Amino acid sequence: MNGSVRRALDYLAAHRVMTLATCGPQGPWAAAVFYASRGFNLYFLSSPRSRHAVDVAADSRAAATVQEDYAEWGDIRGVQLEGRVERLSGADEAEARALYGMKFPLVAGAGPAPAPIVAALARVHWYRLAPTRAYFIDNSRGFGHRDQVL
Repeated sequence: MNGSVRRALDYLAAHRVMTLATCGPQGPWAAAVFYASRGFNLYFLSSPRSRHAVDVAADSRAAATVQEDYAEWGDIRGVQLEGRVERLSGADEAEARALYGMKFPLVAGAGPAPAPIVAALARVHWYRLAPTRAYFIDNSRGFGHRDQVL
């Protein structure tokens, strides 16, 4: 595994929120969602009535970014991905729940979750963004530097 791939995977593991970009019946949309990852696959949960879930039900193509709110241009790092989002069930959903629970123990039932969270989790669907292409952005290596890592 080359260094850029390792840095990108470590970056995904160390962060929690992706901005998911979709396009559906109402046009383009972006939403911040919590995620867990395995490799470059990003797993998230969402209400099936959310705009991004409605969008991916109509057109599974999506893009995402994971980055911090950097103050200096030279510090910018992040991951950009494009691929397809699929709604999960069965063993795939169980895998998503397990990965998500490791990153977010409250969801795994490691402790008493507040009632609104328990109620919300009963209504969500589980999804995977399976990327077909991914880039690691690292401005510390030069302004606008990006390496294709998938």
